[in-house]
Amino acid sequence: MEIQNITKLQNGSDIRGVAMEGVEGEHITLTQDMAMKIAYAFSKWLKVKTGKDSLSVAVGRDSRLTGPNLAQAVCLGLVSDGGHVYDCGIATTPAMFMTTLDPEMDCDGAVMITASHLPFNRNGIKLFTKDGGLNKEDIAEILEQAETIVTEFKIGGKREDCAFIPRYAANIVRMIREATGEETPLQGAHIIVDAGNGAGGFFAEGVLAPLGADTRGSQFLDPDGHFPNHIPNPEDQDAIDAIRRAVIDNQADMGIIFDTDVDRSAVIDEKGDAINRNGFIAFIASMLLEKYPGTTIVTDSVTSTGLTEYIESLGGHHHRFKRGYKNVINEAVRLNEHGVETHLAMETSGHGAIRENYFLDDGAYLVTMALIKFAQLHKAGKPLSVFLKDLKEPAEAKEYRFKIGAEDFKAYGQEVLDGFRKFAEEQPGWSIVEPNFEGIRVNCEKDAGNGWCLMRMSLHDPIIPLNIESDEAGGCEKIKAAIDVFLKDYPELEG
Repeated sequence: MEIQNITKLQNGSDIRGVAMEGVEGEHITLTQDMAMKIAYAFSKWLKVKTGKDSLSVAVGRDSRLTGPNLAQAVCLGLVSDGGHVYDCGIATTPAMFMTTLDPEMDCDGAVMITASHLPFNRNGIKLFTKDGGLNKEDIAEILEQAETIVTEFKIGGKREDCAFIPRYAANIVRMIREATGEETPLQGAHIIVDAGNGAGGFFAEGVLAPLGADTRGSQFLDPDGHFPNHIPNPEDQDAIDAIRRAVIDNQADMGIIFDTDVDRSAVIDEKGDAINRNGFIAFIASMLLEKYPGTTIVTDSVTSTGLTEYIESLGGHHHRFKRGYKNVINEAVRLNEHGVETHLAMETSGHGAIRENYFLDDGAYLVTMALIKFAQLHKAGKPLSVFLKDLKEPAEAKEYRFKIGAEDFKAYGQEVLDGFRKFAEEQPGWSIVEPNFEGIRVNCEKDAGNGWCLMRMSLHDPIIPLNIESDEAGGCEKIKAAIDVFLKDYPELEG
């Protein structure tokens, strides 16, 4: 029997691999046969979880070139175990989860075939139940089962095509109409969408147009797995530059950009300035604090001091946690379970989950909230740019990444962090931030760089990232110069 390294496809709560040739040195690690086995194992696992003998599962995919073949394989794996499969074609990750909650669909589970913003040759599989995305322990169990499967896949269930995205879009339209009390709250507004040739192109004609918006100038709406224009990633500077140019050239009031599978997003104001990273967190947090005064906002570890001050100025509490969107979401769930009212879990990457939306990682829902606020501002004759005028942005922000050359990189990385803590304690004008849940975070007084720094271990790679922000020009270099003295004692760090 051919040995397949299916378990090696796990990356936290994601399943990802190289699905096609095309990049030198990268060989295929995710095949159709593997996808069938993973789907079959998911079906077996889901039957145990639900106690059902017969399941209904929705399957969707983003625009990647390998999507159709992998979707076909996943469908075969599911129907081989007797499942009723709804093949949704090109869809979004949030929409696939919603198939489990939609009263008409009422699926027991869902599968989304995507690798988010990774290069064209990659692909992956996300698995959902009615409780949300599976955690890494469940993924590990399913992949271990998949690796042991020896079966001839035969059709035992039923597969049917399902156009779910139009229904999903109609639900977003309904939400915005109800929140604003108007049928066409975006009438007279010019809003541009950049889908990056991913799965989010439906948003222009399926959501914005019915609400009255002028969407002329929207770009890269057609799905194309070659991603010929830019990486569909709201964190990528080329992507942000593309939507900024479109907003400015078309004199639009707002721009919206999605990643490949629409679980991340960002917004551009009428000046072409990006509302992303700390700004997007502040935007969504401010809306939720209007609705839920005093709520806690959970973010990843690299958020700015200015964001903390902004949240606190609105009466909220900022709980800065770890990198990794699943870590942030799970922490928000944990806080709620322990009596700490928490309505938003959001990363600077654009991943964001809201309690009222099942803590689903949902870029379209975040944009929906932004559109509601935009409609209110537009009606009052105010531009989008005024909304975050009180958020203090750093004068400089830099990230450095140091590769660990030591064989046991985790042990060496911990040694570096332990050493950095001692070093920071001795630096004049530096103070270690507590509580802190990832790495070593230091506040630097005005004479010591006027900002902060964070040294931490990467979640999965032999890398130590160093983030530095300063409220003055040249401040980052001042902080980095002090850290360079420390780094000389660690020859296994490169970068």
